[in-house]
Amino acid sequence: VQLQASGGGLVQAGGSLRLSCAASGFTFDDYAIGWFHQAPGKEREGVSCITSSDGSTYYADSVKGRFTVSSDNAKNTVYLQMNSLKPEDTGVYYCAATREREKLWVLFATEYDYWGQGTLVTVSS
Repeated sequence: VQLQASGGGLVQAGGSLRLSCAASGFTFDDYAIGWFHQAPGKEREGVSCITSSDGSTYYADSVKGRFTVSSDNAKNTVYLQMNSLKPEDTGVYYCAATREREKLWVLFATEYDYWGQGTLVTVSS
């Protein structure tokens, strides 16, 4: 099982980026794919999640209305469209996968079994 996150870069505040998470070694069926943000010197925090079974989406309050998660199951790829970026969005973004199950805390890192290597997003003010 491998997850490959990409799409990070340097952007000015108010700009946009689209991150991609490409999965290999498994199919998205019955998996939840989460995005996590780790700011410099801080713990990893859940940003968003999408469940492959029904396409349900979840967002942290800090990104609601600005970020959109989507998936292309045929390509085994999940996207995170990030708009209206703020300097506090700076950090490494990781995608992660776990099997869907009841009482899954979708924005908690400890719930996830497989992790990508992360992609760096830098938002300048």
